[in-house]
Amino acid sequence: MTDRQSKIAVVTGAGSGIGRAVAVELLGAGWSVALAGRRTEPLEATAALVPGAPALTVRTDVSRPEDVEGLFTATVQRFGRVDLLFNNAGTFGPGGVPVEELSYDAWRHVVDTNLNGAFLCAQAAYRRMKEQEPQGGRIINNGSISAHTPRPLSVAYTTTKHALTGLTKSLSLDGRPYRIAVGQIDIGNAATDMTARMQAGVLQANGEVVPEPVMDVADVARTVRHMAELPLEANVQFATVLATAMPYIGRG
Repeated sequence: MTDRQSKIAVVTGAGSGIGRAVAVELLGAGWSVALAGRRTEPLEATAALVPGAPALTVRTDVSRPEDVEGLFTATVQRFGRVDLLFNNAGTFGPGGVPVEELSYDAWRHVVDTNLNGAFLCAQAAYRRMKEQEPQGGRIINNGSISAHTPRPLSVAYTTTKHALTGLTKSLSLDGRPYRIAVGQIDIGNAATDMTARMQAGVLQANGEVVPEPVMDVADVARTVRHMAELPLEANVQFATVLATAMPYIGRG
């Protein structure tokens, strides 16, 4: 980056997992970062991992428009602009539930978080990036291997991640006139609390339960940072980062 101190990021789901790893990577590289999540304590714990770094914690439920608006208002008030949104907040929902047994409330929770939340945050970032001077910025959506190929019994999660790819493409096209670059990172089996079950064994398409390899979440964070630090004239439209031997190529 030309002037790292001028770079301002918003990271959603920053209290744990991939969001925490990306926030720590950016803070360590000199970015100012607004950390968003539903609970304040984990956000403060993330900020404490890089003592003295310019971090702002904002309790945010991304499915609530008023929370999202408050997040971006607070970010601009504190740091002056928004250069990057890492649209990361998400939930697996009730995994392993057959389609015919999935409650509407469970379906709605996943859609509200993974898809509606991503749209609301992207919309808020887009508005700021379009109007600020200098104009522009970057949005990186956290997709998934499930944006390409489903796991068994994952209809809500898989549907939202496929939809997120459409959101990425549409935002990327519409952002061109305003120097807003939009890309997506599709992640497979990064080692976090959410994926701990992978190593114990997960259901495969053939009905077997098989342990799966995982990768260091820090490798994901470094990839996001690479995408984030490109000049706005260059864009990683889609990146797939996964544990090398996980059952993705050939899944099903």
